[in-house]
Amino acid sequence: MLDSQNLLSGKGKYLFGLMLLLCASVICAAFGMTGSGDFDIARREVLLRRIGHELLLQSGDGKSRVLPVKKIAENEYQIRFENELTFQPDSLVNTTRRLLAKDPLAGDYVVNVLNSGNSSVAFGYAISKNKKDDIVACIGRQQPKASYMINIKFKPAGINTVKNEYLLGSLPFLAFVGFLFFRSGKPRRALPEDGQDTGMITLGSVLFDAKNRKLIINGTTIDLTGTETRLLLIFALSPNQIIERSRLQKEIWEDEGVIVGRSLDMFISKLRKKLEFDPKINIVVIRGKGYKLEINP
Repeated sequence: MLDSQNLLSGKGKYLFGLMLLLCASVICAAFGMTGSGDFDIARREVLLRRIGHELLLQSGDGKSRVLPVKKIAENEYQIRFENELTFQPDSLVNTTRRLLAKDPLAGDYVVNVLNSGNSSVAFGYAISKNKKDDIVACIGRQQPKASYMINIKFKPAGINTVKNEYLLGSLPFLAFVGFLFFRSGKPRRALPEDGQDTGMITLGSVLFDAKNRKLIINGTTIDLTGTETRLLLIFALSPNQIIERSRLQKEIWEDEGVIVGRSLDMFISKLRKKLEFDPKINIVVIRGKGYKLEINP
């Protein structure tokens, strides 16, 4: 009953730890997305200012300033100029498309060129991720020199999509971390009940203390690992009987998820060395069948 309570307690701690880890990971991911979004928005404003700069150069103006980009709505920005300028619609379309392609948040957007005096629309177009959905008119008509403002409105779904991509991209990492935590926190298989009830098992001149994971040989105590204890206990409960290799692998490594044949050979070799103080005890290989703990009288 006590062992069952300890096992339940261990599982409770494991589940609590796993939930805590997942919550922390989600919170970190959320903060990471927020920080990344702020950076990308700041980067977008630089790209918008670059659009204004290139338009001035195309207009033959290399001296006047592009005024600070103004955010006029949640997803809408305004590019303003110090002096009047002229522009070619096709050049404006190509410039915005080329520069905003570097903005991970810019999916679909609408561009309107306004007259500063009365805010009337002098030219406008819409760009989409799918070029078939682009709406561009009046290409090839040079606009007269005037005081212009350029409003660029981005589709809100662009930001949400990127955030969702960040979150989905982090799921494999979270799953990997959870798997590692599961492997490290998974309770080990308990020793068979028979071994716990038996207590000290006599193997020739060797006393096998399964509960405390020890061998006592002529007053000398030799410590055993958990795997060595489980392995020797299977042999000790069936002395001079053949134990199939597949059974040993299943009972010892089944909880590990991966069974490696050489691991069994390695632990058999370690047990032999710890039992070699008594020449009447030996773990022998039965070819094609498995192993046997021989105890000679």
